[in-house]
Amino acid sequence: MTKPPVRTFEDKEAVRQQVPLLVGLFGPSGSGKTFSALRLAQGIQQVAGGDIFVVDTESKRALHYADRFRFRHVEFGAPFGSLDYLAALQYCVGKGARTIIVDSMSHEHEGVGGYLMTQEAELDRIAGDNESKRQKATYSAWIVPAKQRRQFINGVLGLNANFIFCFRAKEKLKIKGGGSPTELGYMPIAGEEFLFEMTVNALLLPGARGVPTWKTDYPGERRMLKLPEQFRELLLKEQPLDEEIGRNLAQWAQGGTVEVSRPTSKPDEGRAPSPNGPRDRKTELLTAAREKARAGSDTFGLWRDRLSEGQRAAVDEIEDELRDLMADADDRPPDDSFPADDELAARGEAA
Repeated sequence: MTKPPVRTFEDKEAVRQQVPLLVGLFGPSGSGKTFSALRLAQGIQQVAGGDIFVVDTESKRALHYADRFRFRHVEFGAPFGSLDYLAALQYCVGKGARTIIVDSMSHEHEGVGGYLMTQEAELDRIAGDNESKRQKATYSAWIVPAKQRRQFINGVLGLNANFIFCFRAKEKLKIKGGGSPTELGYMPIAGEEFLFEMTVNALLLPGARGVPTWKTDYPGERRMLKLPEQFRELLLKEQPLDEEIGRNLAQWAQGGTVEVSRPTSKPDEGRAPSPNGPRDRKTELLTAAREKARAGSDTFGLWRDRLSEGQRAAVDEIEDELRDLMADADDRPPDDSFPADDELAARGEAA
């Protein structure tokens, strides 16, 4: 029996080297993922250089911001297979991209030609319409999409670029046995094996004006959030994701340290204050309630569930007004905006 060749190894002092950034932003429609991603990308670009590319699966939505941000636009249509995404990213890097926004990454999971559809196609190929065969072949049908996703992940990690991935999110329930359902909160539409590769994974909620939510009572959201210790001081400032944060993330990725500026005051992130304090706190609570209602009934319901009993009682005093605001919001076509600044709103570019 032939012995395997003897391998040799070498050790040296551990020094953190340059690594690519993989930033995930997940949230429902209207949470400002696109705008926040562009702000982060500008900050990253100031450190990393190169061009910003946006791979756009969302009907050219990124172009709504073309006169505010400078970037190269890549329209990306179906099929949305894992290897199709990898080809798009490789194209961007080949054209000089150092920072790439993918909006949205969720099509890789549930879009035409994506992960779920590839599994269904494999099931059809293996078992056809034979229900008995289909049940037996369910596991085997996952082999091809799982392999393609792993190729995608390995390919992304090997590219010399920084990435910001925007993920759509849905509110989900989990039911165990015959028990009552557990609300998981907003869950990103993506494969978990890819989400776990993120350097940072942040939840954006409508009405929060680009301020990520890091504290939540929902178990699903807690599991999906990722905030490493080295970024806590930077990202727990209750401030919108912006160019400064992008610069700091890029400096860390290049082997530097995170430098946090200390603002004299913190903007409101849209969380409700206690209604049992001074009257201005109740006013702030009702203002926050109206803001959430303007984002729609789903967003308002999720926000209201997080309130204390006393806060809910105060909010219910304007129940009719809130119901009207939610009805108007639910009738609007979906978008991915937030009132980031007065300039955009005045110019009618909040889409």
